[in-house]
Amino acid sequence: MTDSPDVLVGADGRARCRWAGADTEYQRYHDEEWGTPLHGDRPLFEKLSLEGFQAGLSWITILRRRPTFRTAFRGFDIDAVAALTPTDADALMLDAGIIRNRAKIEATIGNARVVRALVADDPGALDRLMWSFAPPHHEPPASFAEVPAVTPESAAMSKELKRRGFRFVGATTMYALMQSAGMVDDHVAGCWRAAAR
Repeated sequence: MTDSPDVLVGADGRARCRWAGADTEYQRYHDEEWGTPLHGDRPLFEKLSLEGFQAGLSWITILRRRPTFRTAFRGFDIDAVAALTPTDADALMLDAGIIRNRAKIEATIGNARVVRALVADDPGALDRLMWSFAPPHHEPPASFAEVPAVTPESAAMSKELKRRGFRFVGATTMYALMQSAGMVDDHVAGCWRAAAR
């Protein structure tokens, strides 16, 4: 199994998707979060925000900074982020603990305002909207060669979110979100999570 291009056995003897590597935090994320169904307006807003920041970067970069992101963005409380001002955005640009990209910071604040309006009179609306794009059936991949970057569902999610005013929600980013939020399960054959299905 250690010779598989898609699976790596860790020091703990557990076979994981190779992307989890030897980093203990990445392994924990793989084991406990990636591919596990995630629900709730606030958790999905956080996931949407972090996936937007990840665009063009590695996920481990975001994962290692997630505690700082959570502090900087008020725990991803939708109302608190929506209330951030241009002065707050300027302060965030000085925070070395996050990704200092003004377009992504402003998109996160703007996206919070879209979510706030969406859920104001309908708690759970973001959760229902995002999960409405989860495919009714998803064939688990035998290898990472079978894992797409974009699917019809992620393209449709991206199109609808953009229509509603969200930013940094491209189809590839939305497929990464679908994977991480458990809307699809792309743990490959040989991974212990795949074996546990």
